[in-house]
Amino acid sequence: MIVRGGMVKQACLESFTLDGFDIQNQILGSVSQCRMEEAIDTEEVAVPKCILLNLEDLKCFEVVDRQYEQYGVIFNNGIAIHPSNPAFPAHSGLVVLMAAPKSGFLEATFLRPVNFVSTFVTSSQRLVLSAYNNEHQLLDQAVLPEPNLANSDSTLPSNILLSISASNIHRVTFCAFDGQFIIDDFSFCF
Repeated sequence: MIVRGGMVKQACLESFTLDGFDIQNQILGSVSQCRMEEAIDTEEVAVPKCILLNLEDLKCFEVVDRQYEQYGVIFNNGIAIHPSNPAFPAHSGLVVLMAAPKSGFLEATFLRPVNFVSTFVTSSQRLVLSAYNNEHQLLDQAVLPEPNLANSDSTLPSNILLSISASNIHRVTFCAFDGQFIIDDFSFCF
């Protein structure tokens, strides 16, 4: 268990499948049903290859920045919400991350380089996920070509999986110009 500022953050080692990829040795941010004691009692704990943040340990309207620093990521311009607008449904659980106070832009910086980033996205506008190296050079981009709000005439479903893969990713940005978006189940692999 990790205690920071009087708050207890839990993590447990898990496995999960992400669109056909069997990912082992995951750390899940705040998984209330996991048994932390079992992980602590283990002689050897494998270094995780991938991390999935389910965001459920965040409080509604909590500014999100260093809450997941112990897992290797710092967010910029994010706020946790429980979506009340049915056009922006959560992928899992109740909590999602929304760009705020500056709408349409969210950034995640990794404390050590990663090779893969994915998250479920619902956006009111075209959205671009960009990956950068430690010299701020663009490595790759993934694009949600059109809005995908729930109960709309979009050809894309809400909560579409957007991912990017490149060597030496130090930072990713999400940009939806003049739009609002949410992300859920944010994951990254080393």
